[in-house]
Amino acid sequence: MTPAPPRRIARVRPLSSPTDGTTPRGGEYGEQFYVTNSAPGFETDAGRQWTVIDSPFPGSPANAGSAPRAGWEPGATVPQDAFRFLAPSVPGNVLGMAHNTGRAGRDLPPQAFHKAATSVVGPGEAIELPHGAGLVEPEAELTVVVGRKAKALTLDTARSAILGYTIGNDVTARDLQKSDDLWLSAKSQDTFTPAGPWIVTGLDAADLPVSIVHNGTELSPASTADLGWKVDEILVYLSSFMTLHPGDLVLTGFPATSARLAAGDTVTCRVGGIGELTNPVRVAAPLD
Repeated sequence: MTPAPPRRIARVRPLSSPTDGTTPRGGEYGEQFYVTNSAPGFETDAGRQWTVIDSPFPGSPANAGSAPRAGWEPGATVPQDAFRFLAPSVPGNVLGMAHNTGRAGRDLPPQAFHKAATSVVGPGEAIELPHGAGLVEPEAELTVVVGRKAKALTLDTARSAILGYTIGNDVTARDLQKSDDLWLSAKSQDTFTPAGPWIVTGLDAADLPVSIVHNGTELSPASTADLGWKVDEILVYLSSFMTLHPGDLVLTGFPATSARLAAGDTVTCRVGGIGELTNPVRVAAPLD
């Protein structure tokens, strides 16, 4: 059977409110809809025309779409300039793989770390540098978007749990990482997990270029082929001790070159076959 061609799925928020004077029913944080696009050229006219769909995360209340309204019913066509991209899902869990920066990672037992779901932000949202955090670096990572509830996956079933792939930026405070054995303070600061701009389904993730563009300069790239632990193995490992849920994000590791972040910077994470995720950098506002 010929595999289905890749398509994009995005979680988005309309830029305009209804024209009938009613308030959008989008919950506390505003509306969210899911749209899809199957055009191979992302920047072509066809690539910028999206179709509204039902949520691709059945059984996940956090990922339910807002109530349809005029122009935003399933099947409606919306141009890309009519919305902004959000993070591709509202995850219950955000997980990463420690020491998975290269083939040497296989010399160590697999080890995961947890990132707070509240650290997730979308494309264009600012990465905020906490006062006193010291050295902070971005990490561009191929990121799995889980599509179904899954436990005890095997190498034969792991891919059945994958909805698709997005780009994740595993922002890390290196000095805090040295003093926190669990890496929680280093990885889970607010805004430390930008993700997006969309999910790509049906993608062969075995050998995709990965790189960072820091203030317009592309740093030395690498490939997902350089990762020690591969996607299927990572999902088998994680699901051996926890249940994965629709919308969960799994960052797979960073094999390329990074750079120190400073206020005023712009950082773009690139993963081949998916695209680019760009975020500005600023100093975090003082705590209340």
